Amino acid sequence: MRARQVVLATNAFPPLLRRLRAWVVPVYDYALMTEPLTPEQRDAVGWRNRQGLADTGNQFHYYRITGDGRILFGGYDAVYHYGNRIAPALEQREQTFTALATHFFTTFPQLADVRFSHRWGGVIDTCTRFCPFFGTAYSGRLAYAAGYTGLGVGATRFGARVMLDLLDGADTPLTRLGLVRGKPLPFPPEPARAAGIQLTRWSLARADARQGRRNVWLRTLDRFGLGFDS
Repeated sequence: MRARQVVLATNAFPPLLRRLRAWVVPVYDYALMTEPLTPEQRDAVGWRNRQGLADTGNQFHYYRITGDGRILFGGYDAVYHYGNRIAPALEQREQTFTALATHFFTTFPQLADVRFSHRWGGVIDTCTRFCPFFGTAYSGRLAYAAGYTGLGVGATRFGARVMLDLLDGADTPLTRLGLVRGKPLPFPPEPARAAGIQLTRWSLARADARQGRRNVWLRTLDRFGLGFDS
């Protein structure tokens, strides 16, 4: 395949551009799906329409009602495997599904008798600022976007517009944004990478259990503009 210009959007998978390898790590996200709810179960919850919902925890849950009346319930556990490992076997994680089921019934005690019909996991990309970054390579002939951290469904249209402007070499309101012009801090090499990620996950869970009080590690990350509060 030959092309004059290229857009690189490989998400969590090993990037073809070497410089991106320090900026992006793959993490696994997991979800459960209930059986279709009965009209009585829908009434008990009071979820009249199909609004998408999420809670406000650091390790947050997201939930949706599908077209056939099921509840999709996911999030919370974002799991990193040493060395940026990606493998089909990692898409199933019993302890995460057990935790999600417990959290589901805490959120919806009215649905204590509902059963889950599906469970799965998938890999997403993340960077240290937890939102996408952009850039060019090969004298402007290649544009890239990465680091969406699971929030790319709505943001990829924006990302595509940014990359088209970058490939055009245009000075536009999009290319002048600080989000587009700046880069996240890179992740350190292993084993510091895995240790830092696990310390951050532990600290976020601890903050959720302590009514949002952030420890020294999280406050340090905030000071350097790392994470969701950056």
